[in-house]
Amino acid sequence: MTPMMQQYLEIKDKYKEYILMYRIGDFYEMFFEDAKTASSVLDLVLTGRDCGEEERAPMCGIPYHAVEGYIGRLVGKGYKVAICEQLEDPATAKGLVKRDVIRMITPGTLIESTLLDEKKNNYICGIYYTETEIGVSFADISTGQISVTSFSGEERLEKAICEIGVYAPREVVLNVQADEIDGMERFLRERLQAVVNDKMPERFDAAHAIRSVAGRFDSLPEEFENPDAVTLRAVGGLLYYVAETQKNNLEGLKTLNFYQNGEYLEIDSNTRRNLELCETMRTKEKKGTLLWVLDKTRTAAGARLLKQYIDFPLKNPHYINKRQAAVAELYDRVMDRGELFEALRGVLDLERLITRIVYGSANCRDLVAVKQTAERLPEIKHIISSFESEEISSIYEEMDTLDDIYGLISASIVDEPPFSVREAGFIREGYNADVDHLRSIKEDSTGWISRIEEAERAATGIKNLKVGYNRVFGYYIEVSKSNVGSVPERYIRKQTLTNGERYITEELKQMETQVLGATERLAALEYNLFCEIRAKVAENVHKIQKTAFLLAKLDVYAALAEVAARNSYVRPEVGYGDVVSIKDGRHPVVEQYAKDAYFVPNDTQLDCGANKFMLITGPNMAGKSTYMRQVALICVMAQIGSFVPAKEARICVVDKIFTRVGASDDLAMGQSTFMLEMSEVAHILHNATRNSLIIYDEIGRGTSTFDGLAIARAVAEYTLKKVGAKTLFATHYH
Repeated sequence: MTPMMQQYLEIKDKYKEYILMYRIGDFYEMFFEDAKTASSVLDLVLTGRDCGEEERAPMCGIPYHAVEGYIGRLVGKGYKVAICEQLEDPATAKGLVKRDVIRMITPGTLIESTLLDEKKNNYICGIYYTETEIGVSFADISTGQISVTSFSGEERLEKAICEIGVYAPREVVLNVQADEIDGMERFLRERLQAVVNDKMPERFDAAHAIRSVAGRFDSLPEEFENPDAVTLRAVGGLLYYVAETQKNNLEGLKTLNFYQNGEYLEIDSNTRRNLELCETMRTKEKKGTLLWVLDKTRTAAGARLLKQYIDFPLKNPHYINKRQAAVAELYDRVMDRGELFEALRGVLDLERLITRIVYGSANCRDLVAVKQTAERLPEIKHIISSFESEEISSIYEEMDTLDDIYGLISASIVDEPPFSVREAGFIREGYNADVDHLRSIKEDSTGWISRIEEAERAATGIKNLKVGYNRVFGYYIEVSKSNVGSVPERYIRKQTLTNGERYITEELKQMETQVLGATERLAALEYNLFCEIRAKVAENVHKIQKTAFLLAKLDVYAALAEVAARNSYVRPEVGYGDVVSIKDGRHPVVEQYAKDAYFVPNDTQLDCGANKFMLITGPNMAGKSTYMRQVALICVMAQIGSFVPAKEARICVVDKIFTRVGASDDLAMGQSTFMLEMSEVAHILHNATRNSLIIYDEIGRGTSTFDGLAIARAVAEYTLKKVGAKTLFATHYH
């Protein structure tokens, strides 16, 4: 093997699971099996390279400046990529250029804006499994969010899978082999299509977990004091893996959201699918969902936060009413809401921008984007300065206008910098004296060429003498053949042409050295200054993250107020108790599709007394399913703090919502229509409480009429007498 190929194989041996992109000059090259895979996935021409005395390695490559798009396509197909960079300048290196992997890119650790959906979080999940408990952590590296919870008891596995389904991570790290956990591997690989890194107990080791967590977060839950806590292990193992792949200290991850099972309204994956909260059942699209109706946000971070609100409705009326008060104030103040929306249009994705800055992958345009957002902050604070609701007043008090960040970037970076930070021209004039001096030398090259040209014409008497430049010879003096006899002795002949001769002089070479040297030094100096500026901005990561979060909250409240105003929603009365009372309720999604028709509103009265069970009959297309889903969606909307589609509403907090809707075989999971229905019903009957809301849409299908009727009656009686939950039961069994 050649020395370079030996180096490649040594590095590849450490990253066997990754496609290794090996930098050679202006290209990232891939060899052997990596080349075959990449050429197939990326439609690249597969060539070869001599790598030793006899062997020829399959090879394909991509230009370094276009690498992001190719990485995105590989990662999108579930592959993991290792970037092997040149660690020294090939022009000055002695012998083989030093190279090493500077970052591993996996589906769950993307931070590049071009590879992410700006309105969705990109989660990676850490699972620590024991025979009695399961710790589950979730991180979005691109925004700096990390959450953790745990599950115990008989239903722990079912609940953990349900929670993982809510976050829908693109990558998972486990301490055990996935197929050792009943149903986990099939769920992760087939349902979520996640990349699974299993059997990694060393990453979840107690000592590693403690080291990964210690000193990182602002505050930690008490149970983290126990080194065997499954939540500590889940967070620690996940952080260890992320730090390992990113080769970074993860400064952006500073706030840990620790929540207990049952802290939010529980909605299992089947119910989320049936209610079409964030994606439709058939097409998996946003249009036609509750999120589609409510999302009038103006910022990417606001859109992501709204989805989190829908995924995790609250159960505490105090916090629900705080959100409602913020929405109500923005609802009432129409002019201020309009001004706020206009101001928010100029807000860019601070959460993901600061992450790239901290990780050192941001360019000048990212810094300018931060500046442009900071420029809007004083106006936004002014708009909300007179608001009185607790939430918006708190946002006003806590929001930093980032004046220092704005001042630094404004003074140092031009308004429209080049894309690459390796090109000069992005440091603003007046920021650095050395940059200004080198730039003046570079920009004056045209002037000194003209001056030399005039001086040489005067000295030699050759009127058509001219000074030119090419990349082979550098600067030269060109004289036509008829004037060659007038050339002075100090001219050194460099090249003979058909129509003349080219010469150089000592003065010309000195000026060339000065100009070309200035260009190289200028590029290096500007890059170093950019790195310093980026580092100064990165020091303010937590201040910027907090401002980004406050802007997202403000955006969500404004969006909910806008939707309420457009669609004639009302503020529901939300509290404890057991009453769900809705007057003239409407289905929030269906009425958007029926804009040209009149949506017939319906009342609902549910409680845990005489009105806890509603039996609904009627023919197909009568509206039974629409009515029942409408009630569930209004409860969800109320518990996220939104106004609701009704004339009047009083909503008690429900702890769980369940649905048993429709009938279809799930052959991939080995279940018939009847078996699937019975499994879902059993899940509801085992997990529902008196404070839950249950929707049964047809029970007992897929079997004979009498057996089906018997099952439906038994389920109805058990739900009514044993569970006691508020229930809507639609049936054809009159």
